Amino acid sequence: MQYGLLGGRLEHSFSPMIYEMLGLPGYELFSIPEEEIAGFLSRGTLRGLNVTIPYKKKVLPFCDTLSETAHKIGNVNTLLFDDAGRICGHNTDYAGFMYMLERTKLSPAGKKVIILGTGGAAQTARFAVLDAEARDVVMISRNGRENYNNIDKHKDAEILINATPVGMYPHDDDTPLCLDLLPNLEGVADLVYNPMRTRLLTEAAERGLRTAGGLSMLAAQGREAAQMFLGKEIPKSEILRICLTLQRRNENIVLVGMPGVGKTTVGRSLAAHMGRRFVDTDEVIAERTGRSTAEWIAEDGEEAFRAKEKEIVKEAAHERGIVIATGGGAVLAEVNRTALRRSGRVYWLRRPLEQLAIDGRPLSQAGVGLCELLERRRPLYDDAAHVVLDACGDIAKYIETEFYTNIDAQWAE
Repeated sequence: MQYGLLGGRLEHSFSPMIYEMLGLPGYELFSIPEEEIAGFLSRGTLRGLNVTIPYKKKVLPFCDTLSETAHKIGNVNTLLFDDAGRICGHNTDYAGFMYMLERTKLSPAGKKVIILGTGGAAQTARFAVLDAEARDVVMISRNGRENYNNIDKHKDAEILINATPVGMYPHDDDTPLCLDLLPNLEGVADLVYNPMRTRLLTEAAERGLRTAGGLSMLAAQGREAAQMFLGKEIPKSEILRICLTLQRRNENIVLVGMPGVGKTTVGRSLAAHMGRRFVDTDEVIAERTGRSTAEWIAEDGEEAFRAKEKEIVKEAAHERGIVIATGGGAVLAEVNRTALRRSGRVYWLRRPLEQLAIDGRPLSQAGVGLCELLERRRPLYDDAAHVVLDACGDIAKYIETEFYTNIDAQWAE
């Protein structure tokens, strides 16, 4: 019997990893064109399916029965097949969404809530926040009466929920709207789970707002569906274990710091120690262009080099589960700092200036004193970094331990 996920583009889905952890190895991804859904669902080998964009409403006509929650909401994300091939449609997203709110203490009770989107996920969010006693709920679409062009009339909204795919990997730089339009927000939830920190959530956190990402919702609804598939109770604690495991596997480790501090040496050692791929952004530039950092700056100037550096940093930040060593000046561009923080945990590697290796470092040899260079960049390193780390001792082992400890502590809050 087969279990899997039915949807459109699924190449970046975490579902196979989640269901393997829940006791369902061999879980498959079924990217099926809409016109083939009927034949696919009647194939006779299916036992259970999850359903995602864009089919949560489109599979309704194929369901023989609906659970009470699925009937109430009007869309399904889980299909259960009996021995005769009859299909019962369920909505486990509802339970996942409620878990996400509970986990992050983002309570809609008595609040005005804006939901971006009108699809299946948005409808589920609407029923959930109403059941959580939201004072008012407004759904925003591109072309409806309530849309992005008149959203400013809802500036009294206190909670924002993104139920659209905007900001989903690999389009990490996208965001559905500018938060300045909603000055009274207290919290933001984004149902996107990859990346784990979307641009929307990053900007919300920078404003001091409470945030909730889609990973906990995904894991919680997965537990709910797996209980149906397997016919047994799964401890609720498995949700947290799944979230931690996925974050550990997918979050990048990023090293920033002064030229010559040892980012490449430490990063390469760390990647080998943890079994991760290593990317040095300066090395990538040299390999692709045939010119070192020093040659770029000498021949075309620093501005041209920084433009090329932005391209490579953006590309590296879009990777998952790797170790990244950046050039000493990568933090100069805000876009670089933002991209690196969004996809990874950033470490500012430090050591005494007299210990820095400056051979071949163009800015270090261009009449710019190291003390002056550090003073210019110190606030930028500080802005970029999640952790400040002095470059001494067994850094590879320390980062691995600290990295996991920090993740555990965050989720335990």
